[in-house]
Amino acid sequence: MRPSGRKLDEMRNVSVETGFTKHAEGSALIKIGDTHVLCTATIEDRVPPFIKGSGLGWVTAEYGMLPRATNTRMRREAASGKQGGRTVEIQRLIGRSLRAGVDRVALGERQITVDCDVLQADGGTRCASITGGWIALRLAVNKLMKIGDVISDPLVDPVAAISCGIYAGQPVLDLDYPEDSEAGVDGNFIMTGSKQLIEVQMSAEGSTYSRGQMDELLDLAEKGITELVAAQKAATA
Repeated sequence: MRPSGRKLDEMRNVSVETGFTKHAEGSALIKIGDTHVLCTATIEDRVPPFIKGSGLGWVTAEYGMLPRATNTRMRREAASGKQGGRTVEIQRLIGRSLRAGVDRVALGERQITVDCDVLQADGGTRCASITGGWIALRLAVNKLMKIGDVISDPLVDPVAAISCGIYAGQPVLDLDYPEDSEAGVDGNFIMTGSKQLIEVQMSAEGSTYSRGQMDELLDLAEKGITELVAAQKAATA
């Protein structure tokens, strides 16, 4: 029934290559099906002015898509002189999602910026960015701990994200672009490794949905998050 031939509760193939870039304190190329995102984490000995002197750390994110990440060329946002609303919304989502798994006191007064650059898009780029972003963050924090700049681990729980939706009347896990573009209901679920919800973005694209269907989508999301967290832990072991 699904265009890809996957089962309703079957995710796309997930692969992670860590240490993908030379200079970043943490980096990972995450591939979820044909969605490929390069995530890098940069440590800086500064924080935003609004928390300076508080002793708290900060994790923030930036997001972007290469011009040919999609089937037609997109103009670079730098050429227009400003970021689009979608880009701003997604990078704020990535930042607050990752912060939900961080003990900012343990991190100390420093900032880690996670850059998520979409090399190829086939649905679920924000979810792949959050999932891969945590891997890059984990690797960067590992370096801080190795050199003794951080005493206790500030990453209290993995953070991952997955899309679920109702396609052709059926709840499905991990929508690719053909499904995403035709789904009657589309949602993104961000959770910790212990299944605590961070954020749920749900919208009826072409049909409404019931409480029962929402519960089905949550069950699918939990299954997907379990698989993604296992991939995160394997990549950073």
